[in-house]
Amino acid sequence: MSETRTVTQSVNKQQGEPILKVRNLKKYFNITKGIVFKKTVGVVKAVDDVSFDLYPGESLGLVGESGCGKTTTARTILRLEEPTAGEAYFQGDDIFAMSKSELRDLRGEITVIFQDPYASLNPRMTVGDIIAEPWSIHGGVPRKNRKNRTQELLEVVGLNPNNVSRYPHQFSGGQRQRIGIARALAVDPKTIICDEPVSALDVSVQAQVVNLLKDIQKEFGVSYLFIAHDLAVVRHIVDRVAVMYLGKIVETGDEFDVYDHAGHPYTEALLSAVPVPDPVGREGRKRIMLEGDVPSPTNPPSGCHFRTRCWKAQPKCAEEEPALIERGHGHPVACHFPDYEFSRGAPSSTT
Repeated sequence: MSETRTVTQSVNKQQGEPILKVRNLKKYFNITKGIVFKKTVGVVKAVDDVSFDLYPGESLGLVGESGCGKTTTARTILRLEEPTAGEAYFQGDDIFAMSKSELRDLRGEITVIFQDPYASLNPRMTVGDIIAEPWSIHGGVPRKNRKNRTQELLEVVGLNPNNVSRYPHQFSGGQRQRIGIARALAVDPKTIICDEPVSALDVSVQAQVVNLLKDIQKEFGVSYLFIAHDLAVVRHIVDRVAVMYLGKIVETGDEFDVYDHAGHPYTEALLSAVPVPDPVGREGRKRIMLEGDVPSPTNPPSGCHFRTRCWKAQPKCAEEEPALIERGHGHPVACHFPDYEFSRGAPSSTT
């Protein structure tokens, strides 16, 4: 994809106000000790000061290693987890100030496609009942019309409409995920949170599901918050990317900016792990091997959380936490020394 086409696409989709606005979101979990008299002995900072915007009809990729806080961010936005601090607005309405009835309405506007297509479908319900269940909660389709509408949704996701009476165990993993997508579309949502929707599927099926999601977005105009750890998959569907590390966003920008002009060393390390047909890859790309383990979110390093694994770390990195701002690379980076030309020549070993 050319730089011109990517930037133009992003500008077109970002006209107007964001449909979802998140500011300084924090979600901490207390660590307690004791059975009867519980005492708080620590805090897990699962999400720590996350901010982003999602525009109508746009796809935003939230990427990073497992445990970096991606899913917790989504769950907190939906109030499945109560926030520790921060703000979240959907179409201008304060999500964290909503009553139970308002939250029920919100979950008809923001739906979810879950990671595990085996665990997310009730094995005792037919496909037709699974897809129709949201209407029992949110309304929208009269009972007499539900079978026809269910069959229409099955056709939209590429399944036989006559399968409404079958059960989940009679379908493959990819087919089950299509059923989950049909359920998410049932209430005509404005935004869909895709929580690792293809990570549990075979590689050949992943491409089919990603293409289906792209077709659905084109037809229905929904926005996607696409959570994933596989940057190769994310690139095929998102307009913008936000990279998370240890509860924080460390880099964000258009698809072209992040993938071809990454400024944060953590982003570079993730991109170097993406398989390419040529082991050397474009521009002589080499595998960047990060040293050490991911620090504990209960006791993150001072300053830059990534400094304990970063080959460019300097004393300033331990003393001052870098802000997520534009530093001369055309997109925000949370790094004191964001030089993508330098980071591409970082100490590494080929694989």
